[in-house]
Amino acid sequence: MDRLQSMRVFAKVVEHGSFARAATALDMSNTVVTRNLADLEAHLGTRLLNRTTRKLSLTETGQQYLDRVQQILSDIDDADAAAASSSRKASGTLRIYCQTSFGQSQLAQLLPLYAEAMPDVVLDVTLADHVVDLVEEGFDAGILLGLQKFDATMIARRLALSTLVLCASPDYIRRNGAPGTPYEVSEHKCLNFAFEQLRHSWPLTFDGQKGDIPITSRMVSNNGVVLRHAALAGMGIMVRSSFTLEDDFSSGRLVQLLKGHHLGTMPINLVYPSRRLMSCKVRTFVDFMSAQFPRPESDPWLDLV
Repeated sequence: MDRLQSMRVFAKVVEHGSFARAATALDMSNTVVTRNLADLEAHLGTRLLNRTTRKLSLTETGQQYLDRVQQILSDIDDADAAAASSSRKASGTLRIYCQTSFGQSQLAQLLPLYAEAMPDVVLDVTLADHVVDLVEEGFDAGILLGLQKFDATMIARRLALSTLVLCASPDYIRRNGAPGTPYEVSEHKCLNFAFEQLRHSWPLTFDGQKGDIPITSRMVSNNGVVLRHAALAGMGIMVRSSFTLEDDFSSGRLVQLLKGHHLGTMPINLVYPSRRLMSCKVRTFVDFMSAQFPRPESDPWLDLV
């Protein structure tokens, strides 16, 4: 039995929900697909799929096995793509979409390093906050934050998490004091993003518990740069992503408030086309960005703030 082929057959049958459709997708006969799955179940000594005349369903063991198989197949495809791209030279125009604040504070510092390593790649970078269709608009890769949507056919690789923390200028703190508890935030002037769910309260989290704290907004804006300047001018307390605060905190222009309390975390995802269609320029960019963020399940900026 070719175990790797049997794994691919199993995953494809589950994906299509049918032996016949999987056979068509794999360019195999129904008999070969059926035999591969039977051989795999015999090798494992357990049933992976429940079959009826109307549908297929995974057994509990089948679901657990599928999760591992999909990761194994993904790793193999990654290894094949990396080996193939190593023999080719990255060149051409690499079109990148990035959420504005991350692009300004992080990506702008990293792109010169990538450009130095890949001198034949021309970078075409778009920063925006609105939702884009990466495929329709011709982007090779995108860096998306939080709940920004992307096409289901794209691959998403998490780079890091970012924490939403409270901060204010030293001048504001001298004049108004700093809140000692989340509930004291209600007594302060707040600088707020123009999200309806944040207009009247902030969902502050501590030790996994979340409480909605009523707030009074001094300024509301859809632009983080505008809110930052207001915070630097001492107008109020601001909520800001940790990755935007390195310089302001290290220089003392802004001070973190209520350490341990935050408004949650959001993922930062690198999104790109299917591995099977990946060009050398995209592969090198994915590898480069992944190397810059070796701990995707953590906030690399939180220790700095």
